[in-house]
Amino acid sequence: MIESLHISNYALIENIDIVFDRGLNIITGETGAGKSIILGALGLVMGERADMSAKRNAEAKTVVEAVFDISGLDDINGYLEANDLDTNPGQVILRRELTRGGGSRAFVNDTPVRLDQLREVSVRLLDIHSQHQNLLLADPAFQLSVLDAVAGNEELAARYREAYTAYRAALGKYRRTEDMLRRNRSEEEYLSFQLRQLDELALKEGEQEQLEKERRLLADAGQIKESVGQAIGALTDGASVSEALTRAGAVLQHLEDVYSEAAEMSERLEAARLEIDDVIESLSRFEYGLKADPTALEEVEERLSAIYSLETKHHVDDDKGLIALREQLREQLATIASGDEALSELETAAKKAKKEAVLLARELSEKRKAAAVDLAERLQERARPLGMSNLRCEIAVNQDKLSPSGIDKVDYLFAFNKNSAPLPVGKTASGGEISRVMLALKSLIAEQMHLPTLIFDEVDTGVSGDIAGRIGLMMTDMARHAQLITITHLPQVAARGSRHLKVFKRDNELATLTEIKVLDNEGRRAELALMLSGDATDATALAAADTLLKSKTN
Repeated sequence: MIESLHISNYALIENIDIVFDRGLNIITGETGAGKSIILGALGLVMGERADMSAKRNAEAKTVVEAVFDISGLDDINGYLEANDLDTNPGQVILRRELTRGGGSRAFVNDTPVRLDQLREVSVRLLDIHSQHQNLLLADPAFQLSVLDAVAGNEELAARYREAYTAYRAALGKYRRTEDMLRRNRSEEEYLSFQLRQLDELALKEGEQEQLEKERRLLADAGQIKESVGQAIGALTDGASVSEALTRAGAVLQHLEDVYSEAAEMSERLEAARLEIDDVIESLSRFEYGLKADPTALEEVEERLSAIYSLETKHHVDDDKGLIALREQLREQLATIASGDEALSELETAAKKAKKEAVLLARELSEKRKAAAVDLAERLQERARPLGMSNLRCEIAVNQDKLSPSGIDKVDYLFAFNKNSAPLPVGKTASGGEISRVMLALKSLIAEQMHLPTLIFDEVDTGVSGDIAGRIGLMMTDMARHAQLITITHLPQVAARGSRHLKVFKRDNELATLTEIKVLDNEGRRAELALMLSGDATDATALAAADTLLKSKTN
C-alpha cells in the first residue's frame, strides 16, 4: 500500500504531503481544483514521460516521492535484488525529480534507476484506473490476463511461457541450420575448389616471412657478399684483431707476479679472441653460401606470388589468415557432409519442445474454459446490482494458433438488454456500462489475488441514486482486499471512505495554489452536504450527509 505522497513545485502545487489510510481513501474537490494534478504526479513516479512545462517554478527542482509499505510482497524485493537495487525492510520509496536544467532523474530507495526500472517496480505497486482504461475491456490480452488471474493460472502460465520460449529457440536453431546448409550446399562445389587451391599451396605458418627474407638475400646477393667480405677483412687483414689479442694475452701472463688481475685479464682477452674467431668463421660460411642464383630467386618469387594472390582473393593479411581460412573451409565441408544428421537431430529437438509446449497449452486451455464459465456467472452477479439487471455475459475460449499466451483466443461477449445477442463489448455497451463492468471485474480480481494499490479516477461518472450507493458498497468490499484511492463526485461513494481528503484551491498574494487536507467528521459532513446540494450549510443536505455517514457502518 502507498503510505504517503510528497509533491513539490508541480503545476499548481507548491508543496503538499498526503498520508493515506490502509482501506478506502476518498478524494473530492470541485472541478478544476487539482485532483488530476495529483494523478499526474503519481504518473511521474510510475515512469511516465515528464512534461517540463508542468514545473511550477522553472528555476527550482520538482520532486514527487511515494513511500510504499511492501510487507508480504516478496516479488518486489526479488526484483530489487535481481537488479542490484537497495532494499529497505518492508518499504520501497519511489522518487522522480525534474531538475532545473530540464533533466529527469528517477530513484528507487535512493538508488538512481532507469525509467524502465522505475516502471517495473511501480506497476507492482500501483494500478491507476481511469475512464480511458475502460478500453482495456475490449483488449484480448487484458481479457486473457483477467481469466488467468481468476483461474489461478499464474504458475501454469509461467511454465508454459518457459516451454514456449524453449520451443521457439529450438525451432529457430533448426531453421537457421537448415538455411545455412541450404546456402552451403549451393556453394559446396565452389567451397571445395577454394579448399583444393589452399591444400595445393600447402602453406605452413611462418613460411611467407621466411620466403620474403630469402628473396631479399637472393636479389641482393652481390652487394651483401661484398659487405660481409669487408667485415671479415676488417677483422683479419694486416695485424688481425685475433693476433693482437693473442699477443696482448701472452704479455699479461708475464705480469702475474706484479699485477694481481693480469691472469683474469689474459683469460678475458682469450675469450674475446675465441668469440671474434667464431664471428669470422660464421661470416665466412655465410659469405661462401651467398651466390647469385636467378633460378632460385625465380622459384621464391613464384611461390610468394601464389601466396599473395590467394591473400588478395580472400581478403586476408598474411599466411596465418590463409591457414585459418583453409581450416574453416574444411569444417564447413565436413558440416555439409554430416548436415542431414545434425539437421535431423535439431528437428527432433524442436518437435519435442513443441510437444511439451502444446501439452501445457492444452492444460492451460482446459483450466481457462472451466474458469470462463464461472467468471461469466460471477461477473453477471456482481454487475447486475449496478443498474444492469438484464446483463448476460459469455466468455468464449476458442482454439487459436500456438502463441506466447497459449492456444486460446478469448472473447468477452455481453448483452445489456433483453432479447439481445451477446456481442463484443465495444459493439454493444455504453461508456457508463463499460465502466461499471470494469469495476465489477476488478472487484472480483481483488478477491482472487493480492493487488497493488488501486486508484479509481471518477469511474462512477454518469451514475446516481441507488446505483451510486451500490458502487460505494462494492468499493468498501474491495478495500477489504486491497488499498483503494477513489476520486469521486458521488456523495454515496465518498461517505464510505475510511479517510476523506479534499483538494481545493487557495489564493495568496502572488498565485493560485492547489492544496489538500484530511477532513474530520464535521468537515466530511460539510463536504457531503456540498456535494449533495451545492451548499455546505444546508440543513437538509447536512441531515442527508449524516444518514450517508451512518450507512457506512451498516
